[in-house]
Amino acid sequence: MTAPRVIVTRPARDASHWVHQLQQAGLQAEALPLIDIAPVASAEQVQALRQAWQALPAYAACMFVSGHAVEHFFKENPALAQAVPTQLAINKVASKAPPGLPPALRLLAPGPGTVAALRAAGVAATQIDAPALDAPQFDSESLWQVIGPRDWRGKRVLVVRGHTVGAAGSSSGRDWLARQWQAAGATVEFVGVYQRCAPQLSPGQLERARAASVDGSLWLFSSSEALANLLQQPALQGTDWRGARALATHPRIADALRAAGWGVVVESRPALADIRARLASIESHYP
Repeated sequence: MTAPRVIVTRPARDASHWVHQLQQAGLQAEALPLIDIAPVASAEQVQALRQAWQALPAYAACMFVSGHAVEHFFKENPALAQAVPTQLAINKVASKAPPGLPPALRLLAPGPGTVAALRAAGVAATQIDAPALDAPQFDSESLWQVIGPRDWRGKRVLVVRGHTVGAAGSSSGRDWLARQWQAAGATVEFVGVYQRCAPQLSPGQLERARAASVDGSLWLFSSSEALANLLQQPALQGTDWRGARALATHPRIADALRAAGWGVVVESRPALADIRARLASIESHYP
């Protein structure tokens, strides 16, 4: 039995990485990025980011929602830009903490991808808190299981995230985490360091999306925002998704897919071995 072609919907750079990983594992895969990533655009946003760097010593913890949040946050540190002129996301050999990073500050990550970005930026593993690699999910809830028991009373926490351009997207996980901190007595502040927006799909990409609604392809969704961006494409309005199949890396994404009318939705941890296993399960139960 031939495995289905996997359509990876992550932002372009992440999608390329996942396509390569899936192909290396012997699977057919292609990228259809459904979220565009760009630096913050306004002078006010840039100033807020620089002020966040200056205020870092006042925070007990800094939580990064993604690897993109890490990259764009560290790129805007003037001291770091002078010390490490190359792009931080590919700096694999940093030997000490980035300039300006308080040694007592805890850096928090919801999953291994964000941890890898922090390590690539030169952050020591001992300064990072994240869910274990065998955690059921890589999300805010799993992170809270690790850090929740600490005393957060009177502490300040900074959440580094992206701005969503337009109405698509959901921050329910981040909002939930902020509420846990606030209930524990902490003050939570946010800074946006990049922009997320819906892509303009080419005619070829739109045709591929239509075909994938019925041809047995497997959509790989790791974001409800990617799904929302797909559904809001004017050229895809009225598409019947009952023949479409999807693998979702979180229950909230799975719920959104079912609500959108996807015929087959299967959940998986966002790890290559788990995705391969779930692909086999889909083929067995939904040939």
